[in-house]
Amino acid sequence: MTISERLEQLPFSRFHYKLLLVGGAGYCFDGLDGAILAFVMPAIQHLWGLSLSQLGLLGSSAFLGYFIGALCAGLIADRWGRRSVMMWALACYCLGSLASAFCTNWHSFILTRMIAGLGTGAESAIIAPYLSEFVPRRYRGAFTGALAGFFSFGFVAAALLGYALIPGSADGWRWALALTACPVILLLWWRRSLPESPRWLQIVGRGQEAHAVLSGIERELGRPSVAYEAEGAPSSPCTRMSKQFTQLLSARLRKVTVMSWLLWMSITFSYYAFFSWLPTLLIARGFTIAHSFGFSIAIYVAQIPGYFSAVYFNEAWGRKATIVGYLAAAMVSALGLGMASSSTAVLVFGLLLSFFMNGTYAGVYAYTPEIFPTSLRATGMGTASALGRVGAIAAPLLIGAAYPKVGFAGVFGLTAVILFGGALSILLFGPSTKNRSLEAITGDYGV
Repeated sequence: MTISERLEQLPFSRFHYKLLLVGGAGYCFDGLDGAILAFVMPAIQHLWGLSLSQLGLLGSSAFLGYFIGALCAGLIADRWGRRSVMMWALACYCLGSLASAFCTNWHSFILTRMIAGLGTGAESAIIAPYLSEFVPRRYRGAFTGALAGFFSFGFVAAALLGYALIPGSADGWRWALALTACPVILLLWWRRSLPESPRWLQIVGRGQEAHAVLSGIERELGRPSVAYEAEGAPSSPCTRMSKQFTQLLSARLRKVTVMSWLLWMSITFSYYAFFSWLPTLLIARGFTIAHSFGFSIAIYVAQIPGYFSAVYFNEAWGRKATIVGYLAAAMVSALGLGMASSSTAVLVFGLLLSFFMNGTYAGVYAYTPEIFPTSLRATGMGTASALGRVGAIAAPLLIGAAYPKVGFAGVFGLTAVILFGGALSILLFGPSTKNRSLEAITGDYGV
């Protein structure tokens, strides 16, 4: 029996719940890092006298780090393994986040946020493809969607930290950033809890190690031992890295690769156009800082049911249908927010936009690793996530420059148009992955 067949026959168990909690904790702190800057920005704008354009540059700095981190993480993880990338990424994030709390000018703040972003980008790009390789197809969509759902807890934690610490103290923003470095303690847990992916070990010719890892999981579940069975020829470790990008754009994979890039750029631009500027846009519209932070907390809390509702639909509808449906609903919500004329309407449409955009992410994080073969899974996810960060880099800059000219309605009208583009790309070019093994999906491309 092959490694992939043995993995597909595993029941969903305590082992998978442990992976969900371990990986979810990583995504929770990634969400915390991505969201805390939105609450820090009004304070440091006042402290350092920044213009909206400078504030936009500052907001984009972390996303430039995300881009580099996500791009490199995929390449390294497919070449040298998933587990070590996760741990080094977390250490880099914690170091950069702690250093940013002690900055005395906005130039050094940009540098430290880029360092933190390197770690966050690498970690968020690798967790889903890594852990999804342990999960049988009948649970994989719900598992990966739930994994991504932990982002929402990080955003809510950032909103609570921002609300509790920043308005009442000149140095509150420093305390908030320092607290985001706490997940360094996860390194000890990850070192003890996380095995390397058996699918990756097998594909690079380390079949005995893959067998040993999987045998340990089977023993933990009380399943009978299976004799090791050698499988096929491994990928060549001396040439794989040089060919990873060209393989993604080969005739067999080009369509799904470009589709994944467009999808990620669309949702990531819209997401960060909304969330990174939310408190600042509300203040510019006349809300007090405390009032805007209160609205932001409510809107961030709407992420939680958004993510976990999509977990159900990932299996009931399939990942492709879930993404298209949630993107369409997010587009309508963005249009409603742009046309809102009262504080109640702003809150209602903000809640809906938060709900549906984050539900989309639960589908996207489940879907993207599935459409790439094991030898390129981390590279495919990493490049899609990295190019998605191009949208995140552009969003703070573009919104900062556009808001004085087009106003609240123009910002969210643009968001709706970009969401429509993402929905169209997957509707036309995305393969269906519902209830199919990873090997069967990529077998359609002849890989």
